Amino acid sequence: MITPEQIRGARAMLGMTQAELAKAAGISTTGLNNIERGSADPKASTLRSIRAALESSGVVFQADGEMASGGPGVRLRK
Repeated sequence: MITPEQIRGARAMLGMTQAELAKAAGISTTGLNNIERGSADPKASTLRSIRAALESSGVVFQADGEMASGGPGVRLRK
């Protein structure tokens, strides 16, 4: 599953507001804000919706070990 840090990073790379991402993912802006702050425990389906919205906008999520840091990451699609 994607992390709050990956969501924030992907959204920043795309220049997307929380409201824009929330709308694209079909969730509330407040809900997205809580997820990004780590104060919510979202359903897997919610995280899949967020991921799909971000991927369709041009990002690629990377698993553990794919990044130089060894942790999970996100990058813009080439």
